[in-house]
Amino acid sequence: MTPSPQKGIAIDGKALRRSHDRKNKLGALFLVSAWSVENGVSLGQLATEAKSNEITAIPELIDNIDVSGALVTIDAAGCQKNIASQIIDAGGDFILTLKGNQGNLFKEVQKWFLDQMANGFVDATIRTYQEVVRGHGRTDVLTYYHCKMPASIPGRSQWKGLRTIGVAIRESRQGDKVTREVRYFLCSIRVSVKRFGRAVRGHWAIENTLHWCLDVTFREDESRLRHRLAANNLAWLKRFALSLLKQIDDKESIAMRRRMAGWNSEYLSQVLGLSMS
Repeated sequence: MTPSPQKGIAIDGKALRRSHDRKNKLGALFLVSAWSVENGVSLGQLATEAKSNEITAIPELIDNIDVSGALVTIDAAGCQKNIASQIIDAGGDFILTLKGNQGNLFKEVQKWFLDQMANGFVDATIRTYQEVVRGHGRTDVLTYYHCKMPASIPGRSQWKGLRTIGVAIRESRQGDKVTREVRYFLCSIRVSVKRFGRAVRGHWAIENTLHWCLDVTFREDESRLRHRLAANNLAWLKRFALSLLKQIDDKESIAMRRRMAGWNSEYLSQVLGLSMS
């Protein structure tokens, strides 16, 4: 599938938790998936033997999908110079989560933002946006900052296409419990801070739109299938089925759509695209 211009592609990894095979000294199978945020479609997946292999799996996955004109978001494991260059060379843009695995760069970006926040951003042009999201008994206050990559930060020229940096602060309240999370980002885009925030939220949503559905509706984490090829194929079929179910325009949940497809052959035909009714 070729994504529309600047549509989001979220790349993230997920372990099949009960696929470990102690007898053959194999840990849980780890899958790296590419997910079309707006369309709710799985664009591809790649299996690895461990989360540590995610760094090598991501470039191979990108090679197998069309990222031209798309905005690719990846967690910290994919925040690598070669991956940024690969996305730019393929005609896409990136938002990469910046964490401690990029030691000096992370420290410099973090220090720069903290210094600017402390002096009220008087020395920099920074766009900011805040939104409140409520659901499932939780209230999230999301604050975004987005600005041009500061010339004072060393090493920026080593990242192809790097133009801006961003921060997302999520403060969550559920009952009496309050948590706060701060994430930093490297970006190749020069867009509004609202567009930056929408892309960040779109990547976070992969946990609900893909991983949560796979675990709860398809019970993926409960599978004890140990054979690597079989587990990988079954995981692909589940993502394909989920993509089809998400294309149905009705008010039913994914779980109910799945049941209805098993109960009603006409509804199944609609899910498979064989019927328009």
